[in-house]
Amino acid sequence: MLYARINNCIQRFYARWALMLLAAGYLFSSPLVQYAEAAQFKSQAKQAILIDYDTGAILYQKNADVLVPPASMSKLATLAVVYDRLQRGILSMDDTFVVSEHAWRTGGAPSGTSAMFAPLGKPVTLNDLVQGIAIQSGNDASITVAEGIAGDEAAFAKMMTDYVRGIGLPKSTFANPSGLPHPKQLMTVREIAFLAQHLIKKYPEYYKFFGMRKFPYQPKGRRRPYAFFNRNPLLSAGIGADGLKTGHIKAAGYGLVGSTVRDGRRLICVVHGLGSRRDRKSEAVKLINWGYRNFSNYDLFEPDEVVGSVRVWGGEKFYVPVKGEGAIKVILSKAPTRQRLTAEIVYNAPLKPPVRKGDQVAVLRVTSANNAVNNVPLYAAEDVEEGSVVRRGLDSLVVMAWRWMADQASDLFKKI
Repeated sequence: MLYARINNCIQRFYARWALMLLAAGYLFSSPLVQYAEAAQFKSQAKQAILIDYDTGAILYQKNADVLVPPASMSKLATLAVVYDRLQRGILSMDDTFVVSEHAWRTGGAPSGTSAMFAPLGKPVTLNDLVQGIAIQSGNDASITVAEGIAGDEAAFAKMMTDYVRGIGLPKSTFANPSGLPHPKQLMTVREIAFLAQHLIKKYPEYYKFFGMRKFPYQPKGRRRPYAFFNRNPLLSAGIGADGLKTGHIKAAGYGLVGSTVRDGRRLICVVHGLGSRRDRKSEAVKLINWGYRNFSNYDLFEPDEVVGSVRVWGGEKFYVPVKGEGAIKVILSKAPTRQRLTAEIVYNAPLKPPVRKGDQVAVLRVTSANNAVNNVPLYAAEDVEEGSVVRRGLDSLVVMAWRWMADQASDLFKKI
């Protein structure tokens, strides 16, 4: 058993709670820590999620894992591919790309869709194209970038899919860089939110484009510049928003992924499947305000404090101690009441040696009664080498026995 301390200041009271973690094979779980359940929020969106940026805690979710057409919110993946190449020096903002007839007809002026009106057959700087995507949501800009980098939309869409797989998003698939309707253009609101979190963390120097209110674009030969205004309604809502994207196609309704900062705390929300622009804005604002009103950050473990232990099978030691990367903070609701908080150390068993200090080997999952979920990576606090032949053999027998019992139990439940 592991006893951990939670030191929280809730509604001006300083409370100390004991968090008991019980080892149970594949899972360590702790029942019964009392804390507040925030007033339940009910979103009118068909799909929605609200996460805390720093911790990744899920404060609210509704149908968050349903695959839906993301519309222009898929441009986050388009820009992720571009930003990656800019950061690695493969591309420069001064590079130019020529607008093809396909880009012009499919996403430009003749298409009747969202466009930055890039002129056919003319070079456009990547700086303008990035702003055309992030601010104006230009489909012509997205296609032009895709063709310039990968040769065609399909090849670039594969790069988008590969990119999100590489950052741990298993469900999203892309068929084009613009978000125009296609049966294989699919994301979940959970993956949209965590892609937004990734963009903010990984590319702070380029994230600024999402928050720019205006993009004046003047192609050569045009007397006056186009004055494109950011389509994100949260930027003018007075709630601390600084990004990211809206999206709409007829089949999916209206959606939005937004990020806001108040008093040093950043929240990311996604709403999807709404019936109008007004509903999109109002539901996002309500969800964000609810999150700030009802949740706060709390310290759970100090830097270098051991959280618990994970079983090592066939190692010179039976267990490896685990800790967070620095202090461990979680998001909990503010007002105290008698509610249940569950903490679990979750890992894939059997964990086999060698285990190196600093390897991520588990996750601390803290779940509240109102389904707010904190997932905090845990790292090995020391090395564990392979054990003796006898130790490895005995542990292998135990693992085989557990698997046999699990199979028998599974067969039994199927017969019931």
